[in-house]
Amino acid sequence: MTAVPDRPLVPLPTQPEGVPWPTEAWPTADAAELGADSGRLTALLDELVSGEPHPDHGLTHAAAVVAGGRLVAERFGRRVVQDLRSLGDDPPHEDVGPDTELLSWSMAKTITNLATGVAVGDGLLTVDDPVGDPRWADAGDPRAALTWSHLLTMRAGLAWTEEYYDLDPDAFPDVVSMLYGDGAADMAAFAAGFPLEREPGTPAAYTYSSGTSNIISANLARVLGVDQEGMDRFLHERLFGRIGMRTARAGFDAAGTYVGSSFTWCTLQDWARFGLLLLRGGTWEDERLVPENWIDWSRLARSWDDTVVHGAHLWAWDLPETPFGAHGFEGQRVICFPARDVVVVRLGKMGAEDAPALNRHLAEIAACFPER
Repeated sequence: MTAVPDRPLVPLPTQPEGVPWPTEAWPTADAAELGADSGRLTALLDELVSGEPHPDHGLTHAAAVVAGGRLVAERFGRRVVQDLRSLGDDPPHEDVGPDTELLSWSMAKTITNLATGVAVGDGLLTVDDPVGDPRWADAGDPRAALTWSHLLTMRAGLAWTEEYYDLDPDAFPDVVSMLYGDGAADMAAFAAGFPLEREPGTPAAYTYSSGTSNIISANLARVLGVDQEGMDRFLHERLFGRIGMRTARAGFDAAGTYVGSSFTWCTLQDWARFGLLLLRGGTWEDERLVPENWIDWSRLARSWDDTVVHGAHLWAWDLPETPFGAHGFEGQRVICFPARDVVVVRLGKMGAEDAPALNRHLAEIAACFPER
């Protein structure tokens, strides 16, 4: 097993004095004015968002760069039309623009993290409390001891298969069955039905699991005492609305559970707002939305997950400047570079084998800006 990077976290930067928060509109700046290599930045963005699939990192629908709290670049490309005509080697495409809703995939897990952090700040739970899923209430059920920390760090030890490529139609992996098959009506109940197979909390217990995220989401709603409408209102009033993510739209299953593993939509600029909230440590306009140190606890590297490191529903990249952020299927990325006060956002479509090249390319974009 490869050792998890053991580096001190680069401190998170604060909003520069005099730079307005982008709750209503993004302040903008020229990259060169911020000391960036603007020629290199332009070339990298041109390569990333060309309107055509790139041989190394797929088709980028949209990308944005935030530096020093200002929007310095946004680019829009094309995406595949998601209907039956998309089958074949040359599917139809549509233009992506400022108002296009772009799907999170697993970046929704980081929204689930923040929503849990809000509840922690309200004193409704601590990460060391047992989650208390009612499906684990039978006497002697070892899953009753699972804590919020176990689930957030993906070290619950529950059996699960998370696979999206080369699917066997006669034996779908658990994540596909949950999102689109037998488990779709009540995703949390489906995921909570899996047994323990490893000791919770240990490095060996790590299993990347979208099911775990939906268990968190359902139990968070239970602790909050809300139904689907109430959970949607909670997300908008305590998170999305506070930072100006007015286009954010959360997806729910038939049981009324927020699909906190996979389904949130919003525009490119709103994803950039989400990234700035992470980079500012959960503070916005001098208001703390999650507890102090919540983001640091969540971005702490714990377990290798292919080419990135998982913390607690936040991901870390193995670089000295300790970048971190949200990470999703097919290359959805909101990556924060605290050493440079930069956020890079990329929404698009790619294969699993393209992830290392994409991550390197996004890091090169950030590296166009000087360290603070």
